[in-house]
Formats: sequence, C-alpha cells, structure tokens
Amino acid sequence: MAKVELKQPVVQAIADDVKGAASVVLVDYRGLTVAQDTELRKQLREAGIIYKVCKNTMMKRAFEGTEFAALDEHLDGPSAIAISKDDATAPARIIAKFAKDAKALEFKGGVVEGQAYDQAGMQALATIPSREELLSKLLGSLQSPITNLARVLNQIAEQGGAKACGAAAPAEEAPAESAE
Repeated sequence: MAKVELKQPVVQAIADDVKGAASVVLVDYRGLTVAQDTELRKQLREAGIIYKVCKNTMMKRAFEGTEFAALDEHLDGPSAIAISKDDATAPARIIAKFAKDAKALEFKGGVVEGQAYDQAGMQALATIPSREELLSKLLGSLQSPITNLARVLNQIAEQGGAKACGAAAPAEEAPAESAE
C-alpha cells in the first residue's frame, strides 16, 4: 500500500472533524508535561471540544478548499488542533485559561466563525464570555426592572393598599373643608 493511501484516512478524519465547525484553534503544545496535557484534554473534552495532535501536512491537506486553509501559515513546528462545533469561543477561553498556569502552551492562530485570527487575535477572543454567559447577563438586566417593580408593588400590598389610598383621600378633602 502506498504512503498516500495510508494517510488518506487521517486526512479525511481531520476534514470530517472541521466540517461545520464554529471554530478551529491551533496551539503549540511543546513543553507541556504529560499531566498538563492530560488535564487540558480533559477540560476540552468536557466542553465538547475535539482536541488532537496532528501532522501539519495532514492538516494542510484536510484544510484545502475550506475557510480553515487560512491556518496554513501557522502550521510550523508541533501543532495541536482544538475544534468546536457549538461554542465558537470555547476553545480559545479554555486554552487561554489553561495557559496561565502552563506557560508552554501557546496559541498559533485560529478560525472563528469564518474569520482568521493570529495569536494576538486568539488571545483577545479568549476574553469574550460564552454565549450562555452573555444571555444570562442580558436576561438579568431585563429582569432587574421587573423585579424592582414587583418589589415596590409587594411593599405597597404589605402596607395595605387601602391604607395607602385612604391616606391620600383626607389630604384631598382638606382643601375643600378650609374653603368653607
């Protein structure tokens, strides 16, 4: 069997993984300990992210004709790839957080929702909260005025709505009595 035939299934597997991906992130993992690599893989897997160490030539072939071909310029030296189908910024967030303790882990580049980014761009994307976090913040800000209104209405009800209305009535009658 020719070498090309042996490599084709690997190239196809990478192509299948990146097909329909929201983001693909390349990292340089040189210098990570086995324990660090195992922990990184665990965190990525728990977030539903595919993480693989692949040969650069295999990735180049798999990226051909796709938006991920923009990553070719970053394919030098040992490379690992993190692929997310759902949360576009999840790989960048997890890798950046992990790299704070594991200094050997470095971004090479990435493609997020069709846009190519270099190392600095990936660092910037890592600061963006997840979609769920953004939605919960939005929901919280929408609920805040409603919650405050409910609190005020509840306080009025606890004080006795009739008393509050009854207290206003004599004040209105007072000017009428003084006019007589």
